[in-house]
Amino acid sequence: MSQHDIGLVGLAVMGQNLVLNIANHGFSIGVFNRTAATTDGFVDGLKDEPVDKVWEGTADRIGGYHELKELVANLKRPRRVMIMVKAGGPVDAVIEELKTLLEPGDIIIDGGNSDFVDTNRRSKELREAGFLFIGTGVSGGDEGAHKTPSIMPGGHSRA
Repeated sequence: MSQHDIGLVGLAVMGQNLVLNIANHGFSIGVFNRTAATTDGFVDGLKDEPVDKVWEGTADRIGGYHELKELVANLKRPRRVMIMVKAGGPVDAVIEELKTLLEPGDIIIDGGNSDFVDTNRRSKELREAGFLFIGTGVSGGDEGAHKTPSIMPGGHSRA
C-alpha cells in the first residue's frame, strides 16, 4: 500500500498499540522501527491477533518499512510522522534523520513524554527549518494507547 495518512516511528508497546488504534479507526499508517525484525514481526503478526484487538480491515491499512526513507516516500502530503521512541537523544536522532527526508510544511509529532524544555527547543528549531512540530504526550499504557489514549498536544496551531 502506498500513500499512508500518517507514519509512525518506534514499535515498542505504546507505538504498536497506537498504530492499531489509528488503523482500527480507518486510517492508513506506515510503520518503521530501527530493528527490521520488530517491524516484520508486528506487521506479520497482525493476522494472528484477536478480533477485539485488530478490527476487520486493519491489517490492510498498515504497511511496514525497513528504511525511514521508504516510509517517508509512502506518505500523503503534507507528510505526518509520529515519533514513539525513548525521550531525549533518540527523539533528536530521529528528527535529524527526518529533516533530511521531509520537506517544509511537513509535520513531525513527538508522541513520547519528552521534557518540555526539549519540546520547546525542537519546536523553535523545526519552525526555523520550515517544518511543523507537535509535542504530543500519549499516556494510558498499552491498553490506553490501543483503545482510549490520553493525548496532550501542544505546538504550532497550523500543525
